[in-house]
Amino acid sequence: MSLLIVYVVLVIAGDLVAYLLGLVIEREVPAASLPAFLAMYFLFLWVAWVIAVRITQPRARPQ
Repeated sequence: MSLLIVYVVLVIAGDLVAYLLGLVIEREVPAASLPAFLAMYFLFLWVAWVIAVRITQPRARPQ
């Protein structure tokens, strides 16, 4: 359950970053804003999953 919670929080944060960067790109090059946003959106989905798995990974116990 903690994996999903961490993942959702990271995806929301990544989507916010993608949105803000998309706005900046739209002011400079309007035609590039949608492809850039979509690329960042899907990249953040993958990156958020990798980070969430590493954060919630069980720690090895010393024997």
